[in-house]
Amino acid sequence: MVKMKGLGRGVDLLFNQEQEEEKFFSCDIDKIIPNQFQPRKHFDKESLRELADSIQEKGIIQPLVVVSNSDGTYGLIAGERRLRASQLINLESVPVVTREISGDDELLELALIENVQRQDLNPIEEAHAYEKLIKIFAYTQEQAAEKVGKKRSTVTNRLRLLQLPDFIQDDIAQRRLSEGHARAILRLSDDPAAMKTARDQIVNKGMSVRQAEKLTSRMKQEQSVNRNTSQKQSTAIPESFSNSLLNRVTNKLHSKVQLIQNGSRGKLEIEYYSLDDLERVIELIAGEDT
Repeated sequence: MVKMKGLGRGVDLLFNQEQEEEKFFSCDIDKIIPNQFQPRKHFDKESLRELADSIQEKGIIQPLVVVSNSDGTYGLIAGERRLRASQLINLESVPVVTREISGDDELLELALIENVQRQDLNPIEEAHAYEKLIKIFAYTQEQAAEKVGKKRSTVTNRLRLLQLPDFIQDDIAQRRLSEGHARAILRLSDDPAAMKTARDQIVNKGMSVRQAEKLTSRMKQEQSVNRNTSQKQSTAIPESFSNSLLNRVTNKLHSKVQLIQNGSRGKLEIEYYSLDDLERVIELIAGEDT
């Protein structure tokens, strides 16, 4: 048997041919319980119908993988699409192969492996699956990546999608937005309103990922400019108070004075009209300090 690379230690349980021959049998559909850790949430009705038609014509080529329960039922590890398609055409039994597993962590792992390798999960479902591995079983991102034969960066990028608002996550799950679009929108994660604006423009205008990146980059720059402007305005000296200060200094020095502000900072400019006038102004200022 050729060793399958990059799919985690659970693959041996899914693809051990000798065990499959020994524990293969036809199982009543009513005795099969769907996997509680099934990461896939969206099952396209049209594709299920097509699978059901194929099963009706050719049968189930690859058996479902199950685990035996103490009450006589069987917990599904892999093959939920095949199970659902079989139910559509009212099959009474399906071919299965049983596997021995050590606990819930392995059940979740195998469900994730089976879906990831078939690319059945959308990015949001995959992200939630990784989140379960990390939260329920205290895995690190590195460990979660090893379990499914993925790079850690892949797991990290998927998990970042869960920072998006629910409506954008739904866009990704329904393929209205790609993962590339989502990464562009995440640049605006500190401003939910801006994320909504960006999402609407991307979807309504059918933007490419490149166009979405340009849009969110521009919006990010505008945010920065508006934030700086707002900060300067909030720290500026009120005009009435500024005029009062200038009048006091002007009356004291008998020279034209100008206040130049830059946020909470600034400078005071005093005009003089000759060297003698400069000396006079300086004497007045110095005299105040003595």
